[in-house]
Amino acid sequence: MQLAQGKKVYFLSDFHLGAPDFQQSLAREKRLVKFLDQIAEDAAAIFVVGDLFDFWYEYKSVVPKGFVRILGKLATLTDSGIPIYFFVGNHDMWMNGYFEKELNIPVYFKEMPFEFNGKKFLIGHGDGLGPGDHGYKFIKKIFRNPVCQWLFGIIHPSIGIGLANYLSRKSRAATGQTDEHFLGEENEWLITYCKDVLQQQYFDYFIFGHRHLPIDFVLPKSSRYINLGDWLRYDSYAVFNGENIQLKYFTQ
Repeated sequence: MQLAQGKKVYFLSDFHLGAPDFQQSLAREKRLVKFLDQIAEDAAAIFVVGDLFDFWYEYKSVVPKGFVRILGKLATLTDSGIPIYFFVGNHDMWMNGYFEKELNIPVYFKEMPFEFNGKKFLIGHGDGLGPGDHGYKFIKKIFRNPVCQWLFGIIHPSIGIGLANYLSRKSRAATGQTDEHFLGEENEWLITYCKDVLQQQYFDYFIFGHRHLPIDFVLPKSSRYINLGDWLRYDSYAVFNGENIQLKYFTQ
């Protein structure tokens, strides 16, 4: 895609709407809607790179209640002609057609390549990539299994969603301390993943979420790894203006 003069591409991730409670989630949701209002004028495309929700499951005829502000805003943006691309994260991987049908938003379940103004991007949530974390990779295979998803779907939502919210919060509590600081080039598994990909194929930018820490790291061959941080602590996002990409922070 070639961007029109003055147009930009926006990338943001890890909002975890629904956590830790209604009031804090609502304030975060309103903040996100305000941000989307502000960028609508110059946005050529918007990438939501995973974990929009702290938990999401699409039953056959039911979706989780709430989130009406952000869902309405996303629909308004796509209706106005702004393309939005959604990548599932480890907290909202159980998507099954609702976003495509109701919001006209394509949903991606793995990292995907894109190109803007001749610059090559590899974009994805980032969970399960790189070395290590074998326990999560095993659990992810179970969660992605259609049979397991069907089994969860036959549990009454009052029980299933409550259980899922509990497990989701346990997951964040277990990884929160690691998220707070940069672990060093050798220990940041997404950096290792990017380096491995670069040995096979070149990308100007690797755009990931999941890490909950804003990172702009220069890779070999002048490639860059951008981690989008989150909207729990940082209100961070990345913007590509047609020539370069920057990490920025939303201030109301």
